[in-house]
Amino acid sequence: MTDNIAEQYNQRVASAQQQVDKYKKLVDTYSLTRLGLFLFFVFMVVVAATTNDYVLLSAVVLLFIVAFGWMVRKQNVHEAQLLIFQNLKTVSQNELDSMASRLNMYHTGEQFNNEKHYYTSDLDIFGKGSLYQLINRSATAPGILKLAAWLNAPSKKESIIQRQEAVKELVGKNDWKLNFQASILFATKLDVNHIKHLFTFLRLPIDIPHEKLLAVYVKVIPYISLLTIASIYFYHDAMYAVAFIGVVNGRITSNYSEQVKKADILAGKMGKTLGKYVAVFKMIEDETFASAYNVAIANKVKQQHNGSVSNNIKALANLITNLDVRLNVFVGAIVNLLFLWNVKQVIGIENWKRENHLSLETAFETVAEFEALFALASLHINYPEWCFPQIDEGDNYTLSAKSIAHPLINSNIRVANDYDLNDALKIDIITGSNMAGKSTFLRTLGINTVLALSGAPVCAKSMSVSVVTIISYMRIKDSLNESTSTFKAELDRLQMLLHAVEHGDKVFFLIDEMLRGTNSVDKYRGSKAVIERLIKKNGVGLVATHDLQIARLEDDHPGYIRNFYFDIQVIDGEMLFDYKIKHGECKTFNASLLLKQIGIDVDAV
Repeated sequence: MTDNIAEQYNQRVASAQQQVDKYKKLVDTYSLTRLGLFLFFVFMVVVAATTNDYVLLSAVVLLFIVAFGWMVRKQNVHEAQLLIFQNLKTVSQNELDSMASRLNMYHTGEQFNNEKHYYTSDLDIFGKGSLYQLINRSATAPGILKLAAWLNAPSKKESIIQRQEAVKELVGKNDWKLNFQASILFATKLDVNHIKHLFTFLRLPIDIPHEKLLAVYVKVIPYISLLTIASIYFYHDAMYAVAFIGVVNGRITSNYSEQVKKADILAGKMGKTLGKYVAVFKMIEDETFASAYNVAIANKVKQQHNGSVSNNIKALANLITNLDVRLNVFVGAIVNLLFLWNVKQVIGIENWKRENHLSLETAFETVAEFEALFALASLHINYPEWCFPQIDEGDNYTLSAKSIAHPLINSNIRVANDYDLNDALKIDIITGSNMAGKSTFLRTLGINTVLALSGAPVCAKSMSVSVVTIISYMRIKDSLNESTSTFKAELDRLQMLLHAVEHGDKVFFLIDEMLRGTNSVDKYRGSKAVIERLIKKNGVGLVATHDLQIARLEDDHPGYIRNFYFDIQVIDGEMLFDYKIKHGECKTFNASLLLKQIGIDVDAV
């Protein structure tokens, strides 16, 4: 089935490349035509000048302006289409790369790595080679943060179920999803804080003295100026009136230069950036949804009290772009002296900010939600054999799965297992040889639970899970910066675990080799004491260990402790791992065999 998905992406890549070739050819054609038109224009100007044919000269200039402007607009349209299809090819190829080798062009989530978090470091949730790198499809900072938040903590049952339904709907809208990703791909190349800067700009007002009076003046002055200029044809002295208007407008422009400069500093290059978001919001406005979650977030864009978000953004982008006209010394001088251009744009921008800044922030929240949902949808599109878990609401703990496997291990080599904890209170002790699969199994349960409680599909044939808070105890390291030894770091982690079990809500722990930083006697006694303390507090989870004495706790707590193991087979001195979990205690260990392979014979000592 995965091969079929890959073939669909290959077809999309090929189709997008055809369109890229088509529009590139059109763009090149228009570029050459514009050059030819310009050369023809120069030739006709020379002809008209040498023949003193001013009628011909006027006609040539007028026609050139019209034709050249039309060609520029058409070329801009074709360049925009070219970019969209280039991006569509890129996002489709990215899906192929992700399926083939877990590569992903999007953000890896490195910034969210936190060794003190309950589980994200131990379960490889963020960073290179992480779950986040596998699933992230967010181009904007709000989308990146939204997805990270979903993976950082379990969601409520209602939210999980709603997201599952939303993701299922988006799976059926893969073309729309990929087109959306292509439209917003430009954001990956911008400053990660560009949306935050936009919100800062929208919230920061510019004080414009006598704004109400000026607002009326800038509306009428263009008509007055044009009528006065036209009247020169009939009354030559009207030119003095035009000069008077220019002096007045020049003075006003000078008086408000600080406000114009401040607006320009705050707006910066936002005009072009905002213009690119128009297509993104238009896609949301034009799409229909059925799932309650998708409908709710899309309505944040569709049901704005002040009109279409895409049109409103386009209006603001145009105002900011219009402000840049002043940068052309000649044109800027004319439009300011006749129309009070700069002041008019600043007043327009401030009016827009007052009317729209809250709705625009809400609209960008919608984009972030969809981007985070795309991450979850991509998993089910690319791996349709994965399942959506059932969210259990029993009083005790449920984590049951059939053929559950680690999503970050290639499907060709990963081994799936079954596990069953059904509305119960249990601590499972897992013993086994080195490299037999104990740690990977703990991480398999943990990372799939994180996926399940975010609303995503999981790498299993079926799964049922309670809404739990995972706490892991795996990669305990010392810290030179904090003057912390390995043993002290383990004690800190244990303290956090015990506190969470006593005071938290449904904590599910994953412990891999407890108290490694001390001697074997203290390690056993300490581990036994910790597990018995967890039993008294109704703690639930898994403990992986090499210490077979820990497995004897089942004798003292037969209704609470269960034993499982991973083993090896030794055939002709070669160790063979099947990585399958089994009930009971491990009887075969491989340390001595491994030591023999490097020249140390334990039996001879």
